Amino acid sequence: MTIKAYAKVNIFLKIVGTRGKFHKLSSRFMRLSNLYDILSFKEKKSPSGEFTLIGNFGCSVEKNTIYKAYLELEKISNKLLLQTFFKKYQVIVEKNIPEFAGLGGGSSNAAAFLNLTNELLGLNLTKDELANIGSKIGADVPFFIYNYKSANVSGIGEIVKPYDEDALDIVTITPQIECDTAKVYQKFRSDYLKDIDINLANKLSMLDSKEILQTYSISTLNDLFKPALDLYNDLYSYKKPNWFFSGSGSTFFRMSHG
Repeated sequence: MTIKAYAKVNIFLKIVGTRGKFHKLSSRFMRLSNLYDILSFKEKKSPSGEFTLIGNFGCSVEKNTIYKAYLELEKISNKLLLQTFFKKYQVIVEKNIPEFAGLGGGSSNAAAFLNLTNELLGLNLTKDELANIGSKIGADVPFFIYNYKSANVSGIGEIVKPYDEDALDIVTITPQIECDTAKVYQKFRSDYLKDIDINLANKLSMLDSKEILQTYSISTLNDLFKPALDLYNDLYSYKKPNWFFSGSGSTFFRMSHG
């Protein structure tokens, strides 16, 4: 009972408006087939009533996206079936995706948990239903539910449309800088919201990822790069030609040149 939870990069990430406290996005997500966590369900030595989660996480179980996914699943599915299963089985995650890095590791974990639980327990939830659950946990979760190689993501993450292209060979580097997503978005809202460019966002959504990366600069493609730099000055030393910035950071990426 094992599933891979893949990382992603944002080929571009444009903010096109706000919805209450949330930010409306236009982004291209690309799955990284060579970087993933491994999530598995393994039988406990002795059954217990607690939801048991094992892995090298930088947060408590209560704040973990997998546990949040479990609680949301309980609300709309067979609660007794879920509780009975997870009294007997524990969730184990082999972490390979860096945290606080703009790679979607936590969101991918939540999606993998939802997909695997749905399959194993025969909950018969559709991908759309699972994505709706995922959107309550985090903006990136729906993308991972659908398991597309590449997709245009919009709204506050809940609108996911597959983009037909070959996945690029992507190289990543993640500095030891933990970027706080909420703070980066707050900085964008306070200092950069006036600069949003909806026309550019629409144009980018129609271009292949390779063409996008060959044509545009790091700061043009990711609206969160400048606010992240403002908050985390050490990121400057990683800003190099042909490297780009994923999510709210701190991962930089580029196309592999063979």
